[in-house]
Amino acid sequence: MKLLFIGDVVGEVGCRFLSRKLPQLRRELGADITIVNGENSANGNGITAYSAEQLFSCGADLITTGNHAFQRRDNLHIFDNDCILRPANYSDACPGKGVGLLDLGACRIAIINLSGVLFMENLANPFDTADALLREIDTPNIFVDFHAEATSEKKAMGHYLAGRVTGMFGTHTHVQTADACILQGHTAYITDAGMTGVEDSVLGVKKEIAIDRLHLHVPTRFEEAQGDCMLNGVLVEFDAKIGKTTKILPIFVR
Repeated sequence: MKLLFIGDVVGEVGCRFLSRKLPQLRRELGADITIVNGENSANGNGITAYSAEQLFSCGADLITTGNHAFQRRDNLHIFDNDCILRPANYSDACPGKGVGLLDLGACRIAIINLSGVLFMENLANPFDTADALLREIDTPNIFVDFHAEATSEKKAMGHYLAGRVTGMFGTHTHVQTADACILQGHTAYITDAGMTGVEDSVLGVKKEIAIDRLHLHVPTRFEEAQGDCMLNGVLVEFDAKIGKTTKILPIFVR
């Protein structure tokens, strides 16, 4: 069984690029399932009904999010869809769910969405949240999108979950890391899967605006960059009978 995970899709331009590339990429890689992080898929960040439909229409089976999940308050109804997740360590009073289940007939796949807390929002402890969820999930095929700022927190979570989940993918920092591996001979891991958006940018934002913000420390309104795009992610091959990864391949398409 093969699962393709796509890193943060940024803005309308990222959605359009994914629409052009994902159907063929799925066929070439033989991916059975595709998971896409869509928390920045709407222009100006966040996710809307329109941007979610763009991701689904080009081949996403399930969409994960992160700290911008509820950025668009007029679109919170989209979390009624069980295939659009928000971090599980948000309050239970928040819209939506933090775990998604995909039934493929021959096997079931669970996807957990978690948010880090180091240098981010003060949410419930993601390690404790993961433990509680793993006690409830009844399939060995478990993948985690850990949306976190600090590489140390993501590395720690990867080792914490090693042997207990099929794969853990870091998101949020938009730069694909060079550490894709299989932990304990079982769990696919990468600190950050990267992003899908304009390559000549600062994390998908117009570089001039980002430079001014960081150089001059003046308030600026981020705008998505325009230009040639890249697609980042990972392909994981796993034994669906026992939930064990046998191969992980970083994906980088220009």
